[in-house]
Amino acid sequence: MIVSIASGKGGTGKTTVALLLAAARPGATVVDCDVEEPNCHLFLQPGRGEERQVTVMRPSLNTELCDGCGRCAEVCLFNALAITGKKVLLFDELCHGCGGCILACPPKAVSEAAKPIGVVRAGAATRNSAGTKLIDGLLDVGSPTASPLIKAMKETLAAQGDIIVDCPPGTACSMVAAVADSDFCLLVTEPTPFGLHDLGLAAGVIKLLGIPAGVVINKSDGGAWDDAVADWCAQEGIPILGRIPHSEAFAHEYAEGRISPEYLADARAIWGKLGREGDCR
Repeated sequence: MIVSIASGKGGTGKTTVALLLAAARPGATVVDCDVEEPNCHLFLQPGRGEERQVTVMRPSLNTELCDGCGRCAEVCLFNALAITGKKVLLFDELCHGCGGCILACPPKAVSEAAKPIGVVRAGAATRNSAGTKLIDGLLDVGSPTASPLIKAMKETLAAQGDIIVDCPPGTACSMVAAVADSDFCLLVTEPTPFGLHDLGLAAGVIKLLGIPAGVVINKSDGGAWDDAVADWCAQEGIPILGRIPHSEAFAHEYAEGRISPEYLADARAIWGKLGREGDCR
């Protein structure tokens, strides 16, 4: 079963829930898709494992063949190419690698070249959930698109066992790439006005993708906004699968890189509900 953990904004507790689920399910694989700021390794501390570079194809211009006709810039929907005089300017950070410029170039002056964007790493946890396999990615500083790296990470997954995908925050392309192909998506939120607003955004994306979803309320305090989140979930037909109580002691342990065993029973209960809700797909 592939379970993705997503939220509409950062800091709501996605990683907390992902690591709790991993601790409650020995043998699971954690995939940290927050490639701009991966942090699962800080808790799991994997030993030295596999590491491989990931590249994407980007345009490469042969200036001897280029006659400056500008056809490449005309077809580029992302404005990654421009013509000044008869000279072609390439803005690599805007390129999506569609290859349209290569097909459109009359003198065949544009070809493709591999460009590194980051690395994918894999290893076994030595702390908190010893034995858990961790796969994470690290995007090169300045690389504009995380999605190709996330897709490369997911290509390494074996088609067996439970997989927990810790998604990037927000609802952008990288989040969609991370949550795609999941059997179920857990949406983590906080009982606050901002949390409820961003939960709605994330739930809208998951609905468009056709992935069954449930909600975990993190830092639950039983107050009015807990009730507001519950009411919204009831209106949208999205089940609440768990509540992680607000706890300063838990926060202190988290800050020290430890996952408190206090809530393992809650995490096991979520797994049980995931089994039932996941059958609905």
